[in-house]
Order: sequence, then structure tokens, then C-alpha cells
Amino acid sequence: MGFFTPKLGIDLGTANTLVYVPGRGIVLNEPSVVAISEQDNKILAVGNEAKQMIGRTPESIIAYRPMQDGVIADYRVTEAMLSYYIQKALGKWNFFKPEVMVSVPAGVTSTERRAVIEAAIKAGAKNAYVVKEPILSAIGAGIPIHEAQGRMIVDIGGGTTDVAVISLGGIVSCTSVKCAGNRIDYAITDYIKKTFNLAIGDKTAEQIKIKIGSAVLLDEELEMTIKGRDFLTGLPRSTEIKTNEIVKAINKELRDIVKAIKDVLQETPPELSSDIIDNGIMMTGGSSQLRNLPELVYRRTGVKANLAKDSLYCVVKGTGIALNHLDTYKKSIISKR
Repeated sequence: MGFFTPKLGIDLGTANTLVYVPGRGIVLNEPSVVAISEQDNKILAVGNEAKQMIGRTPESIIAYRPMQDGVIADYRVTEAMLSYYIQKALGKWNFFKPEVMVSVPAGVTSTERRAVIEAAIKAGAKNAYVVKEPILSAIGAGIPIHEAQGRMIVDIGGGTTDVAVISLGGIVSCTSVKCAGNRIDYAITDYIKKTFNLAIGDKTAEQIKIKIGSAVLLDEELEMTIKGRDFLTGLPRSTEIKTNEIVKAINKELRDIVKAIKDVLQETPPELSSDIIDNGIMMTGGSSQLRNLPELVYRRTGVKANLAKDSLYCVVKGTGIALNHLDTYKKSIISKR
């Protein structure tokens, strides 16, 4: 019977949810958004379809992000979202309940962890396992986590930045700060509001970050045209913006991320610190793709930082590998129903 049990790894992120099926790879990568009708509280769309609606919906439809700062903010909606993604990943002809592994931020409480497990079980999982994100992203980035070697992982997602030092398959010291991609977007929105008197949407802020954003000042700046609504006249207007203005705008957020890294380095036992100098810092997660972020980390900490290959997919790949070798990773896997 066990042969038929499908396995799914789910990276339940604040910004995106990814689903991995061992042997098939990443089968789904959609935004963690649910559109709900206000009158009867019905769920209208999930994922890509729902994201299209953000900022463009009539008042009766609310586009909702059930995950805030990496944890479940709305239980019912998260469950609906999970069940939609599980169904979609397995296809409608599958009658066997899957074993599901879900990633959680390093700093979650046991209550939050249980909420994730229960949501997964209610959404149709046979068993649910929960593993901390830094461990999964280390596995996914191809780091041999079972060696007696200190490795540092910095996983920057949409809602949280997880920083952890891993040795012998476990987390030695870690911290999780609620400052990541979304905060950077807000900072950009805010800066443009204050500097240009222009209101822009979340999507535009994210595009600015991706197209011209950088973590350190550039000699040769990139520029782009941004469009939004003028605060004074209320009319649409466009303006030019350059990279170094963005660097200034997101300075505080980047400082918070770097401080988290320094805090963990300061708590790390000296033997492991020397390993980290040798191995460098591995950066994973979608928001670690910000231009020159590894360079900034190096300048501020003196430790070489490298961007993982396919950094957006490290966590979800890690779930896939851990599902295939459950016994190997027993130590770091939490709870099962």
C-alpha cells in the first residue's frame, strides 16, 4: 500500500507557494494569494489567478495573503489554499492521501508549527512533517549538513529572513527576522511617495526592486520609468528613477538583514566560526537575488557570501530530498500525526 502513497514537499511562503514531487521536480509555483468574495466569504480564486486581482478588484472581492511574515495569519484560508495546491499537484485521478512535508521559518513557535500540521492534515494529507527552512534550504543548496562542519545559511524570502548556523544536521544558532522582500518593497513604495509624491502599487514596487534595485551604490546606474498616481492632483503620472535612489530607500531594511546575520555570527561557537570563514555564507531564497547583496554582506561582516544556485527553489528542493530520505533526516524533522 505504501507504494501508492504520493509524496509532496511544500514551501509555504509568504509571497509564493511551491510544490515539489520527488521524481517530477517542482510541479507548481504560484503566489500565496487567495481571492475571497466579501458577501458570502467564498473562495473565488487561488494563486496566479488571485494575484492578477490584487489592487485591481472591485470592492466585493478581497485578495488576501493568508501567510504573514512566514506564519499562518488566517487558518481557514491557508487550509483552503493548501488543499487547492495539493489537489492541483496530484491531479484529479489520485485517490491516495499524500505524505506532505511543509517548511516553516526557523523562529516559529510550537503552536504555529502545530497549526501548519493541522492545516495540512485537514487539507488532505495523510501524514504531515514540518521542517525548519534553513535546514531545508541547506539541503536544497547541496550542503552536506551532516558533517561536523559549521555552515551558515541566510534564507531571505518574502516575509522572513532566516539566518542559521548548521552543524551535524541540526541548527546551532539561528534567528528569524520579519524583514525581507516585502519590507523592501514597502520601503520603495514609501520612498517614492515621499520623494515624488507618487502612489505606486505593490507590483510596481517589486518590479523596481528587480529591475534596478541594488544593495550597494553603483557607478553605472540603471534607470526605469515608473508610473503611478500623483498624490496632489490624483491623476496618473510617470517619472524616472535610478538605482542609487533605491539603494538609499532600502538602506534600513538591508541593515536589519545584515544585523540578523551579525547577531547569529556573534552567538556562534569559535570552532564553527572558523568553519564559516572557510566555507563562506550561503545565501538562498528569492530576495537574496537582489543585486550585489552578497557583496554587501561581505563588506559588513568580512565573510565571503555566495548566492546559491536556483536560490528561489532551495527550500522546496530540500523538501523533495528530505522526503526521499526521511530516515536520514529524522533528527531535523518535527512531528508527524
